Amino acid sequence: MEEKYLWDLRKMYPSDTDWEQELERVNQLAADLEKRKGSCAENAQALLQTARQYFELDQRLYDLIVFANSNFDQNMSDGAAKKLYETAQNAATVIGERLSFLAPELMEHDLSDFERYAQEEPALLEFSAFAKDFMEKKPHVLSDAMEQMMVRMNDMGSSFSKIFEDLVINDLKFPAVKTPDGAEMTASEANYHVALMNPDRSFREAYFHGLLGTYGAYRNTITSIYYGSVKDDCFTAKNRNYPSARSMKLFQNHIPETVYDNLIDTVRSNVGPMHEYVEYRREKMGLSDLHFYDLFVPLEQDSDRTYTYEEAQELVLKATAILGEDYTQLVKRAFEERWIDVYPRDNKRTGAYSTGSYTSYPYVLLNFTGTLDDVFTLAHELGHSMHTYFSCHNQPYVYSSYSIFCAEVASTLNEALLSDYLMKHAATKAEQCLLLDKKLNDLRSTFYRQTMFADFERQTHRWVEEGTPLLPKELSKLHGELNQIYYGDQFVVDEALCDEWERIPHFYTAFYVYQYATGIAAATAIAKRILTMGQPAVDAYRRFLCGGSSLHPIDMLRVAGVDMESPQPVLDTAEVFRETLKQLKELQK
Repeated sequence: MEEKYLWDLRKMYPSDTDWEQELERVNQLAADLEKRKGSCAENAQALLQTARQYFELDQRLYDLIVFANSNFDQNMSDGAAKKLYETAQNAATVIGERLSFLAPELMEHDLSDFERYAQEEPALLEFSAFAKDFMEKKPHVLSDAMEQMMVRMNDMGSSFSKIFEDLVINDLKFPAVKTPDGAEMTASEANYHVALMNPDRSFREAYFHGLLGTYGAYRNTITSIYYGSVKDDCFTAKNRNYPSARSMKLFQNHIPETVYDNLIDTVRSNVGPMHEYVEYRREKMGLSDLHFYDLFVPLEQDSDRTYTYEEAQELVLKATAILGEDYTQLVKRAFEERWIDVYPRDNKRTGAYSTGSYTSYPYVLLNFTGTLDDVFTLAHELGHSMHTYFSCHNQPYVYSSYSIFCAEVASTLNEALLSDYLMKHAATKAEQCLLLDKKLNDLRSTFYRQTMFADFERQTHRWVEEGTPLLPKELSKLHGELNQIYYGDQFVVDEALCDEWERIPHFYTAFYVYQYATGIAAATAIAKRILTMGQPAVDAYRRFLCGGSSLHPIDMLRVAGVDMESPQPVLDTAEVFRETLKQLKELQK
């Protein structure tokens, strides 16, 4: 692998020894802060010193974690990398235990105390918004001893995700299936999109059953892992005095639960266009019935086109140029300075993500194979990274991170801009049809499908909170029923698809996936504003990118011109799906 296609993680720590030495310094910072127990907020100066020490520690510890996680993900069979990963996780747990006194001790005060201190020590004003949010958590902060116990329990709870990853990456043996040209392809996650976009139906079917059959063979183990994860969510919520796990998760981002229910209810009420799309796809493909493995195949004959990574770079640069010259130059830096790990290889983590800390590059992990989807994935992950960069360079550390609720907006907006650019520059009607079909498939998978997953999570957590155990049969039945609701009666929900819930890693970060759907709804609205209003909308969006967490997520999106407490963005996205399908039908007459 050429060096230019590998990310340069060593910009953070030139050697493992440097990383270990920094960990020693971080442990010393924790020890120094621990000595402040009992006097953290005895006066204004003490509170300021506590705040500064805490956030310096938090920033430097997160640097260590980002490096350790990313270094491990690039080669999950590397024993030294795994040691750093485990060391970072353990260090975070130990430091969390040692500093568990902080929240209860600070909670002995109230917001009026902070405001009085800020008058005496104006430097505290930087932390005003943080202090207000912190004090709102007062009903959910426990005693010192209980906080120590919760840190330990949450560390154990986080292991369910790691167990699932280890099982999938290191232990599951996926079968090889014959490709149409007589070669072999492993029916694994790494080949998911390439295989399911193949025009040969018998191959797609074999791949699909090979992939899900492997998960299905471990359904009891995966059920136990997932059940443990959900029980941990519910245990934490109950002990922290939240009415439910969902309430706890949404409270952390200041999202009303009505937003979650509104998404599911509104999408469920607008599944008609999806059912129509399923039937149209079946007819165009000349099939007697439509299965899940038939949903990805482009409906145009030139759909086997591939892109080099360099071509993908150029397309992303042109599509996002509307966001400003400085945005373009930053994307170029990502390519030139090796922020991106590009290609798949043995033992590398599958999928794609953006990561980074306040002082590091906003790194991107890809598994680029040259499909059109991969071009969109590049645009998507760079959207995350640009959001991270602008937030970190325009906000103090305390407000530099953005909420998960806002996280998918910048990434999905980039995809919308890329789609618009490609559509405008399409040379043939076939290219236009290909892009329209892709847009429909993306809305299907991000808007409808992620809402379906959110529906699944809502029900599984309810069961556990009601005392109902999670069993493989019931989980697969639920997943099958939801697929039937969202895709329609003409869609074939076979046994393998019922088991598909077993392969979804995001289920181990509870109540996360709904934000893909709300994110695409918000991004669709912002993209429409940018493409119709021009610079004023770009300026509003750029303020959003630079805002970090200086405002609550709902308010931050209002800065960009979108109100997610209203059902309108969700309704508008369903309408975009309907109109796109209508446009595709007209072109393919």
